[in-house]
Amino acid sequence: MKNFLTGTGVAIVTPFTKKGTVDVKALERLIKHLINGKVEYIVVNGTTAESVTLTKQEKQLVIDTVVKTNKKRLPLVLGIGGNNTAEVVEAIKHTNLKDFSAILSVAPYYNKPNQKGYYEHYKAVSKASKLPIILYNVPGRTGSNVTVETQCKIARDFKNIVATKEASGSIEQIMRIIKNKPKDFMVISGDDNLTLGVIAYGGVGVISVVANAFPKDYSDMVRAALKHDMEKAQKLHYKLVDITDQLFTDGNPAELNMP
Repeated sequence: MKNFLTGTGVAIVTPFTKKGTVDVKALERLIKHLINGKVEYIVVNGTTAESVTLTKQEKQLVIDTVVKTNKKRLPLVLGIGGNNTAEVVEAIKHTNLKDFSAILSVAPYYNKPNQKGYYEHYKAVSKASKLPIILYNVPGRTGSNVTVETQCKIARDFKNIVATKEASGSIEQIMRIIKNKPKDFMVISGDDNLTLGVIAYGGVGVISVVANAFPKDYSDMVRAALKHDMEKAQKLHYKLVDITDQLFTDGNPAELNMP
């Protein structure tokens, strides 16, 4: 598991046609693009895929397309998360997970749970899942932060929660998690422009957005950093830093350009 999550995972986007339907052909091309770009794994139906606004049928179409196109060449992680704990548990129990190696589960959004609430949420998710789980902390989206203490307690108490995708934007918080976490618990960057720093502090890689477009450059940067080749890693980081900023100019789900 540690080898599988070390390096670059890509939270794939969901391409749409002009008619507002999932663009299957474009999705197939994207998966082939990522495989050719030599990323380590693919995250399906994460929040970058606009999963919060996809129907169940659209989510299943995305899964079927990715699985068929990937042909078991790269490990797959499935996003199953939300602010309704019972619904997340039922989704985990009733989803066919045979083609997936792990689950990425975003912290509950909108509800703004206290830290005990986050702990109990992930306790229920842990109990429901037979696959390893990646906790996803993204306060800019959820409206509330899963603290260092809570993440480390979750990591100690639930052995199948094996990693955190940390998108708090706080290097201080990330350092504290790395310092205090259990030895085998992995810290994965959730912010593309912070990945180089996260790896320098002891993180194992990234679940990236920009790698949808630039998989080779980005995954080469991550591998160089993990090998402590900072000259190469810095060169690739600064090649992509302005592009990454541009990709986050607007949020997602994106607005439709209605006439």
